Amino acid sequence: MRIQIRHVTTYTYAQPAHAVIQLLRLTPRNYAGQTVRRWRIDLDRDGLLKASEDAFGNTVHMLSLSGPLTQLTVAADGEVETSDAGGFVGGAVERFPTGLYLRTTPLTQPNEDVLAFARDTAGEVSADPLSALHRLLSGIHKTIKFDTKPTTTLTTAAEAFAMKTGVCQDLTHIFIAAARGLGIPARYVGGYLWRLDGERRQQQDAGHAWAEAYVNGLGWVGFDPANGVSPTAAHVRVAIGLDYLGAAPVRGSRTGGPEEKLDVTVAVNQALSRQEQ
Repeated sequence: MRIQIRHVTTYTYAQPAHAVIQLLRLTPRNYAGQTVRRWRIDLDRDGLLKASEDAFGNTVHMLSLSGPLTQLTVAADGEVETSDAGGFVGGAVERFPTGLYLRTTPLTQPNEDVLAFARDTAGEVSADPLSALHRLLSGIHKTIKFDTKPTTTLTTAAEAFAMKTGVCQDLTHIFIAAARGLGIPARYVGGYLWRLDGERRQQQDAGHAWAEAYVNGLGWVGFDPANGVSPTAAHVRVAIGLDYLGAAPVRGSRTGGPEEKLDVTVAVNQALSRQEQ
């Protein structure tokens, strides 16, 4: 499948910002399940954009701009070819031993309720961890209602689990917290999802998130609790981290511009074949 993506972030400042520095994780990489055919990041004004890799092997760009700035638009645009690997992740950049992904963070710290849910839902883990993870995936998908209103980017896994609601980020944090509580390394994945909801072309207000867990003898396997499935050819993998903050598409700071308005649009479409065109 070929997927076209356009991710546009616009900042508007009521008072001019003097300077802006941002770390962008907006560029996907090749691995066994995807090939980046074209990709670019555009700015609507002059600035310094320097490419590198972060500690997890994600492609990152450091953006630096001098003001005064009343508005800034950052647009990532490209096309990625994907294939369905049944959720298995092969050929990806790996910088750390799997044991690192047992480390908890404030966003993924499990409490007793999350741990009890993990044990009751996953059942026996040692004999067949893959099946246990799929039971956990199904349990979270059925238990946690998808809702964009109650949570924020700083909502923890325990808080979202207590409310029994959240967005893809929250369900992913719950899955990660539960998997690590069962002794299974797990990590956060940020990316995009092509959804066919009766429309060929879609516009979304955010990217997508899911988890990957390490299964001995198999390697890393993806789990998308928001949809109750393992990633398919409709998923485009961009960045990994211990939690959302480690894989966030944009993080940064500014001087001046105390009142900031943020607008995000994400268009994820299946590329037309030559015959359709």
